[in-house]
Amino acid sequence: MASNGLCPSIKNILLLDSEGKRVAVKYYSDDWPTNSSKLAFEKFVFTKTVKTNARTEAEITLLENNIVVYKFVQDLHFFVTGGDDENELILSSVLQGFFDAVTLLLRSNVDKSEALENLDLILLCLDEIVDGGIILETNGPLIAEKVTSHNMDADAPLSEQTLTQAWATARDTFTRTLLT
Repeated sequence: MASNGLCPSIKNILLLDSEGKRVAVKYYSDDWPTNSSKLAFEKFVFTKTVKTNARTEAEITLLENNIVVYKFVQDLHFFVTGGDDENELILSSVLQGFFDAVTLLLRSNVDKSEALENLDLILLCLDEIVDGGIILETNGPLIAEKVTSHNMDADAPLSEQTLTQAWATARDTFTRTLLT
């Protein structure tokens, strides 16, 4: 899936935990045809980047003819991979959009347990950012808004909400009750 310079493309977006294990991943390229090759790539990327300090700013590296842009927050590691001919700034904007959307969706509590509780939102987030390797959106707040519009209204009856939505509604109601 090489870019011809007209339309930048993404090979994969990875969200790994602090041990390099999958939290949420999406591949858009046939560069890794089997699950074992995907797992090997994830382990390779994680081991090559884990010692860096990508907590304040996104870092960029070239690994196996792929540009990898990455950022770490608490126990989550965010990665966006493109071909070696892709523009690093575009890959970085995809990473930042993904990170911003996840931060908004997880209500600034960006950690593995919260990410796993809201995995459905994160996977929807990936679908809103990239489709088939083509970048659709990089604006984090807009991505988060699109993801939340897929969900039921918070005022819907609990019987019509997903478990995650019901839990969030109950938590918000409880918090409001304590504050009043």
